[in-house]
Amino acid sequence: MTIEQLLIRNLHEVFGEGDPARRRAAIDELYAEDAVFYGPDGEGHHGREAIDRIAGIIRAGHPTFAYTETSPAQASHDAGRLSWVSGPAGEPPRYAGHDFILVRDGRIAVIYVFLDGEDK
Repeated sequence: MTIEQLLIRNLHEVFGEGDPARRRAAIDELYAEDAVFYGPDGEGHHGREAIDRIAGIIRAGHPTFAYTETSPAQASHDAGRLSWVSGPAGEPPRYAGHDFILVRDGRIAVIYVFLDGEDK
């Protein structure tokens, strides 16, 4: 799987997924066991279990929001980035975000998420 594919699948199958079992299956496939999520709160969430927990919390806060890429995912060496917007389907986006990942052995080892807008 390419870095670009990891970014897009993560956006939709992890953070855009409302079903906890499907979200967890995607995390197990896309993330290294010891992966770390750094979000806008400044906290580091270590391991798949913690990433699953924070993704569930984020999804629960906006259960009807859809995620849409605003430009193609980009990769350089073992890193990648993706910019996106989110909001209720059919309405203007409520906020924008940027995901930056570091990849190890074909899986996300570290993800940094930055938010712009209302939910910053």
